Amino acid sequence: MPKIKLTKSELKSQRDSLRQFSRFLPTLQLKKQQLQLEMRRCQDEIDKLHEEMKRSSDSVARWSALFADSNAAQKISGLLKLIAVRTETHNIAGVDFPAFVSADFDVSPYDLFSEEPWIDDAILSVKTLLEQKLREKILRRQHECINTELRTTTQRVNLFEKIKIPQSKENIRVIQIYLGDQDTAGVARAKIAKSKLGEIA
Repeated sequence: MPKIKLTKSELKSQRDSLRQFSRFLPTLQLKKQQLQLEMRRCQDEIDKLHEEMKRSSDSVARWSALFADSNAAQKISGLLKLIAVRTETHNIAGVDFPAFVSADFDVSPYDLFSEEPWIDDAILSVKTLLEQKLREKILRRQHECINTELRTTTQRVNLFEKIKIPQSKENIRVIQIYLGDQDTAGVARAKIAKSKLGEIA
């Protein structure tokens, strides 16, 4: 702990610091709560998405025997192309993070009469699963951004609660004791000087 000056100006400085820390702490605590809520919401979304992905995987599994035929897999990948992934930037408690909006796919035209009867359902199932994987990737990035900010905010809350505020209070106490002792010593010296002057007179 750095050595403090035992002066009135240092006492004022310590009181100002304590006031400032006490004013910032509730804001940081509120930010921490908001980030914790957002983390839970994000994790709930990821869990819900995993359930959807399982259902989609089960749906794609019906076509897996057909995909074992490399010609069918090539046909699907030749017909379905990802063009763009659209995201928005959301802000929660001062933290910017990406949010999934949509995924744009291009489905090449094909002849319904010459293609296999399952091709429509297979394309739709694969497209749904790909979109869910993209949403999961962005949700994980979102979770990571919030988690990083939550860690930083928690460290700041702990710094203020456990170090800065107690340290300022202790410094104020030490300075007040020292200044009080100085005042008492000054009064005692004045009384001694007065009595000595009285003896001389």
